[in-house]
Amino acid sequence: MESKVKKSLIGLVATLVLAVPVQSMAAIYEVKAFENSTSGGVGALVLPFTVGDLFTVSVNPLDLWNAGSLPRWSNADGLTVSLNATGLADTNGDNPGVAAGTLIGQAFVSWTQDGLTAPFGTLVGKWGNSANFFAIGTNYAGTALDTNLNLFYFDSNNVDNSGSILVNVTPVPEPETYAMMLGGLALMGFAARRRRNNQA
Repeated sequence: MESKVKKSLIGLVATLVLAVPVQSMAAIYEVKAFENSTSGGVGALVLPFTVGDLFTVSVNPLDLWNAGSLPRWSNADGLTVSLNATGLADTNGDNPGVAAGTLIGQAFVSWTQDGLTAPFGTLVGKWGNSANFFAIGTNYAGTALDTNLNLFYFDSNNVDNSGSILVNVTPVPEPETYAMMLGGLALMGFAARRRRNNQA
């Protein structure tokens, strides 16, 4: 009888674990200022979402790209602040090639395209066949509005753009996922405890 109970519990735990929705794993995407520009480029495609998925996007604020001649280097938040060269490559290997302390970026006018006004150099996204961009920057949390998300460098002319940034896209599990996982772990603990008690 106890053997049947154990098998039933193990079967129930396995069912619960298999029933937990499988979410895509976090992934890192390289977005290039030239190839993935909103003006003349194509978006970097993020792996498929399910509509309604919660997700976050993060970019190291020290990862830089540029919109042409100095001082037009920025991070994913765009040309919003003064930025001086460190003399070293950024976290993704990009280097303006000038002496440390040289002004390489500064606040610049904003650009308007496809429903969005944002600083040049901002990391932006566009859902599926949507006509509108939305700003992402170095940190973003949102809900998937389509199965496909494309990431872009926001600007008016990509001819002299260079550099790229690494974008970390991470799904956020639904609360129900955590509840089911905790329930499954509790049942596994209960089954293990019963087995220990029965062996004593």
